[in-house]
Amino acid sequence: MLEKVRYEGAYPTRERADEAVRLVLSGLGRQLTGDERVDLAGRLPLEAARVLTAQIPENQPLTGWAFVKDLAARTGASLATTRWDTGSVLSAVADHAGPDLTARILHQLPTGYALLFGRAELTPAA
Repeated sequence: MLEKVRYEGAYPTRERADEAVRLVLSGLGRQLTGDERVDLAGRLPLEAARVLTAQIPENQPLTGWAFVKDLAARTGASLATTRWDTGSVLSAVADHAGPDLTARILHQLPTGYALLFGRAELTPAA
């Protein structure tokens, strides 16, 4: 997973890619609950699963944009850099999860995560 994130995110070093993976998976671990959390942890590489499951889920999940802003505030990075990191990591997560689990995860999370996972944000017709 780390090599995919490094390649897809065009990170100059493994360390920078690892930093992004840890940041985003920690954040996702604070958002995801239930069977989706357990199933995702089972599909990720062991170290990535540990980072995800070491977090205690928050009571009030964040929207996709609030998620990016929260990660940026925790690290002091710019919103643009954090958005890049988030998309790079969550696209790799979606690849590991597969389409069915990714759809279940997106259904559980508030709006705004689909694009972060590299998927279209579909809304019902009015």
